[in-house]
Amino acid sequence: MKSLWNDQEAAGFSGELGLRVYSSRLLGREPALVLHGGGNTSVKITETDLLGEEERILYVKGSGWDLESIDEPGFAPVRLDHLIALSRLPLLSDSEMVNELKTHTKRASAPTPSVEAILHAILPYRYVDHTHADAVVTITNTDDGAERVREVYGERVVIIPYVMPGFDLARLCAERFPAESGPHTEGMVLMNHGIFSFGESARESYERMIELVSRAEAYLERKRAWSLPAAEPVPAPDVAPEAIAALRRAVSEAAGAPMILHCAPEPEFLAFAQRADVAQISQRGPATPDHVIRTKRVPMLGRDVDAYVRDYRAYFRLHEPRSRARKTMLDPAPRVVLDPELGLCTVGRSPREAAIVQDIYRHTIGVILRAEALGGFRALPAQEIFEVEYWELEQAKLRRGGTPPAFAGEVALVTGAASGIGRACVESFRARGAAVVGLDLDPRVEALHPAPGYVGIPCDVTDPERVAAAFARAVREFGGVDLLVLNAGVFPASRSIAELPLEEWRRVMAVNLDANLEILRRAWPLLRLAPRRGRVVVVGSKNVPAPGPGAAAYSASKAALNQLARVAALEWGGDGITVNVVHPNAVFDTGIWTPEVLASRAAHYGLSVEEYKRRNVLGVEVTSRDVAELAAEMCGPVFAKTTGAQIPVDGGNERVI
Repeated sequence: MKSLWNDQEAAGFSGELGLRVYSSRLLGREPALVLHGGGNTSVKITETDLLGEEERILYVKGSGWDLESIDEPGFAPVRLDHLIALSRLPLLSDSEMVNELKTHTKRASAPTPSVEAILHAILPYRYVDHTHADAVVTITNTDDGAERVREVYGERVVIIPYVMPGFDLARLCAERFPAESGPHTEGMVLMNHGIFSFGESARESYERMIELVSRAEAYLERKRAWSLPAAEPVPAPDVAPEAIAALRRAVSEAAGAPMILHCAPEPEFLAFAQRADVAQISQRGPATPDHVIRTKRVPMLGRDVDAYVRDYRAYFRLHEPRSRARKTMLDPAPRVVLDPELGLCTVGRSPREAAIVQDIYRHTIGVILRAEALGGFRALPAQEIFEVEYWELEQAKLRRGGTPPAFAGEVALVTGAASGIGRACVESFRARGAAVVGLDLDPRVEALHPAPGYVGIPCDVTDPERVAAAFARAVREFGGVDLLVLNAGVFPASRSIAELPLEEWRRVMAVNLDANLEILRRAWPLLRLAPRRGRVVVVGSKNVPAPGPGAAAYSASKAALNQLARVAALEWGGDGITVNVVHPNAVFDTGIWTPEVLASRAAHYGLSVEEYKRRNVLGVEVTSRDVAELAAEMCGPVFAKTTGAQIPVDGGNERVI
């Protein structure tokens, strides 16, 4: 591991706190040191208060901040002398400790200080860095971990046995560190947890961390336990999308809420999931208690989807917590599923949560394999893991979680998503917490939303193979499809029936009708496995109840689609799937309504453009967002008992009314 310190970069940060920000970000850049909010840093600064009196302040990383992006407001300024006094108490509950940290923070708007604030306070160094370095955690997760740490570092570190973070750990360190440290001490190793480094400057503390971790990496390299052999490329097996959806449904049932399930069939994950001993080594516990993730190794159970669902339900019931208290506080569903055909499947209430779990478990696999090469992976005893998982501070965090968005954990698929009503639907469903898959012939659909909760797939919906591939990708990304919006369509130039070429008629039918039949056929097996039951919204048209001259192909195709939706509502009701239709009219912020076309149509009626846009009973303009919001609401709880409905969103059309 190399130091990333750059004097030119550092010069852009002023003062002790500024340099604390800079060196913290350097640590955060390296995933082998910290992941997703892990690790802690601090600096002790003497300041003058409003009364002109000097006081010593510990600036420690606040809860919710990530080292890679932290800034000065991310550090909580806590009165140092009070923290040191707290360390001398014989007992202090975690809730009392948090209260003391909050009430002795100097800035009211500051984040909640880290639970390790007292530990940082009692270490007699200006700068303190703490990481969960993969190499160090690997060494400590072996039977003879403490002896190996001494072999690596000698007198350069103090070794502290594992104690859960919080007051007890701080008090133990307050007792042992002064007695066991010496003139050569540069760091402290917390068994099964991580490593601390310290210094009188930000650079010294940071570079000590890099040097200490590098020594651990070199030790593992000498023992042939650092450089892992590259996983052999393994073709990802062709697993039916409905089988993955069945797994997701079983996990969601165990969790008590819809969950996102992301499948990663990368060679390293498939190789790990296919190991003969994976059922043993994956169940020994996490690399560090900071990364408590429930892991299950579950074999694929065949292609009979009903049997698949039944067997997974039985599996997860067997693994439910027996304690009623546990069951009410934390769902029993795994967050990692290892499958020999799917590789690594990660679970979360959102795509971001699932992505974080994947990052963490990628590093966990590395720690496990290296520890196995070193003599055998040995995590903390199950009771210690239980104490972390059901720690009162973790439970309080769960209780503070608040109400999740309406579609949290659910997956929406929208066709025609690159513009107009489709794009607005993507935004409306994402705003309600859904993961969204957008399909469109326009390749710009890929970059519509650069975020973990969106996948854009260029797709010609008239090509069954492309549609099948799009569904397969949607399911691997998020685990299934719960909400379907059929929006893709074409509106050809106005032609009388006498002038309508058969080729154009067939092209319109292929896009507006035949493609939607294929999409519905592909979607049904997934919608019936949706944790909250599937919901379909079809974007119809005013032309269904009130066609106009010159639009025979469009009107007929939309009318046929409307009938298809009604039949689907009848056939799929037994599966709990709702199918409803929204009929927009005169939505002018779409691709077909260019400024020139608008001006021409307005002039035809002797109206201004603004008057033409509001040519309806209510005298209002209907936008893509209006249609999208109605489509989203039709997938929500208000419409849970409505199917086969047709609802206009047109400002009131005299011919329809």
